[in-house]
Amino acid sequence: LSAMLKMLSDAPNRIFTLSHFCDLFDAAKSTLSEDIDILRDVTKTFGLGELETVTGAAGGVRYRMRVKPLDALADVQAMCEKLSGPDRVLPGGFLFCSDMLADPEPVRRMGEIIAARYYDAAPDFVLTMETKGIPAAMEAARGLGVPLVIARHSSKVYEGPAVNINYVSGSSGVIQNMSLSRRAVKPNQRCLVVDDFLKGGGTAKGMVDLMKEFDVTVVGMMFVIATETSVDRRLPNTESLMTFRLEGENALVTPAAWLRQAAELG
Repeated sequence: LSAMLKMLSDAPNRIFTLSHFCDLFDAAKSTLSEDIDILRDVTKTFGLGELETVTGAAGGVRYRMRVKPLDALADVQAMCEKLSGPDRVLPGGFLFCSDMLADPEPVRRMGEIIAARYYDAAPDFVLTMETKGIPAAMEAARGLGVPLVIARHSSKVYEGPAVNINYVSGSSGVIQNMSLSRRAVKPNQRCLVVDDFLKGGGTAKGMVDLMKEFDVTVVGMMFVIATETSVDRRLPNTESLMTFRLEGENALVTPAAWLRQAAELG
């Protein structure tokens, strides 16, 4: 039981066939089915995630991160308290959050919450922009069981031919470049955008435009922090874990509305 749960939780959203476990443990399928029922009850009771049985020829069992709404709200609230205060405000109305995005524990929790939010959207990969958004995007990709794709400000020789687009930064109004290797994604795939900060929405819109060049559908956009005063983002399906606003010289960071609503609904 311990070995089975360890393998399942180490590979979220990956389907393991019963035959795989039968060969590994030299056990009958009926025995393994009973063991999976026990593990399903344990994970549900203690809020450790969820085991799902997938039917069909390629079916089996998979582990998915399921975060209780109250637990998710409490975790994000703790992050908000750490990020609030006058010492966090940067010139230009930005918020200093690099230390948190380099801390494995809160970043791991961010990834779990994001993955649980987007399982039903079934993305084929997670897209982020270099550099600060990479840790949260990586954890989200791990939870979803999909690759992470990183768009760069300039193409690299070792990545081969690339698609380059220009976009206008929403915060500075400066035209910048965004590049992605042609081999990174395939047409008709589904993409989840995860990034660290949303202010004007210029970079986010650039990533959406970049995905159009690859004929990829953006199924969602999740940001660690978004400003409450972002100007006309013109972007659908945009969400964040936290919202940020300035009150005088203080940074006030609060959990996003969807997290509060989910907690109220239980």
